[in-house]
Amino acid sequence: MVCRYCTNDAVYRCSVCGSNLCGVHARIRTSCSSCIEIPPRKKYIIGKATHKDQKTIKSFVKRFWGEEEQLTFDRIFSLAELPAYVAKQNGVVAGFVSYSEIDDSVLIVALGVLPQHQGSGVGSKLVGKVEAEAKRKKKSKLLVSTSNDDLPALGFYQHLGFQLYEVKPDVVAKKHGAVLKGIDGLPIRDELRLRKILALPPRA
Repeated sequence: MVCRYCTNDAVYRCSVCGSNLCGVHARIRTSCSSCIEIPPRKKYIIGKATHKDQKTIKSFVKRFWGEEEQLTFDRIFSLAELPAYVAKQNGVVAGFVSYSEIDDSVLIVALGVLPQHQGSGVGSKLVGKVEAEAKRKKKSKLLVSTSNDDLPALGFYQHLGFQLYEVKPDVVAKKHGAVLKGIDGLPIRDELRLRKILALPPRA
């Protein structure tokens, strides 16, 4: 599945016309609620990723980020080796979330949902699974980071109760050895860190 305007892999879905877009051709705009098409809710089965699913996750990672490793919170993770949840529709993976435990927190290392499934609520459900896992393990925080250009992700996580608490200037640019162009042509430089304080159930 490629971008409507070029041969790059599509990683976003236009909220108005539904076109599949790469990061270069995605645009940030202000729009009213009536102009945003709300996709019909679909049924997904969400569960722990199997060994076979990890191969699919590997292909997702290459498509979304062009590399199999992710730098976040000063650590490098190989995504195919991390525990993950996958969302499936009719047996086909529509999205995934990979995570790792760090001290008293659970870190969302990567979240990817195919363009045709974006806006369906599946991303929120995947994050919800990780949050439930963090609470089950009695962790106090859920962490995630994004690059400074990824305003859709920044908005998404804030809607889910995350709060921006730290900016790491130039981390992403140093990783790539250059300042690349991101969504809507924004320069990709910084890592934005967010956290969600978890309300743990009272001890018996």
